[in-house]
Amino acid sequence: MELSEDILDRVDGDVLTITLNRPDEGNGLTDVAIGALTALLNGAAARARMVVLTSAGDDFCVGRIAPRGAAAPKLEALQVRRGRDLVFNCYSAFRESPAPIIAAVKGRALGFGCAIAACADITIAADNAVFQMPEFAHNIMPTIAMSALLGKVSAKRLMYIAYSTNTMSAERAERMGFVSETVPPANLEASVGQLTATILKAPQPAVLAIKEYARVAPSMDIRGAIDYARSLHAVVNSSSEMRP
Repeated sequence: MELSEDILDRVDGDVLTITLNRPDEGNGLTDVAIGALTALLNGAAARARMVVLTSAGDDFCVGRIAPRGAAAPKLEALQVRRGRDLVFNCYSAFRESPAPIIAAVKGRALGFGCAIAACADITIAADNAVFQMPEFAHNIMPTIAMSALLGKVSAKRLMYIAYSTNTMSAERAERMGFVSETVPPANLEASVGQLTATILKAPQPAVLAIKEYARVAPSMDIRGAIDYARSLHAVVNSSSEMRP
């Protein structure tokens, strides 16, 4: 299934691997490639039980590549908002996909690349990975990228990331909360494979329910989140699909 030569996909058993494939340009993504990534994520659950997002070459993704050529025309606010739907739809695809998504991050993850690394359900980073949201330094108000980190980091940390535009090591990104685990570069693929195998040993209803609860519960009040946990626990664990 090829939607863009910059985005490759392969299904091996129950795992859909999506590879950002523009290594000569740090895997920066054009709008066409972002649309292809969104389409793959939206259709992932029909093809596999899990998704692994990885990259070719030395970097994960250095960001979104603006169209080259003539200067962009001046647009009205409504047109601008519609034009940004491409990015928001991609972020939503990460959140809404029933299939868990693991991002394997190495090298640079900048701007849009940092955002999609954070959007993944689990982010495993090589210790040579570097994360940054540089928009504010380029006179761009960065709420699009900031929205990707909602629910991943605290408000104080989110404001620091956006205002400072500092680069962050994988270890610091892990402390910030949007990297799950940091490993040596040589162990990145094996670490992702080990976690993937662990998840796939579980019955599918449990795999789906964990992501559903993690997605929905944080926006509920505590009483509602507890009641939802009780109901989901009862429904899933009593299912015949949970038994060997």
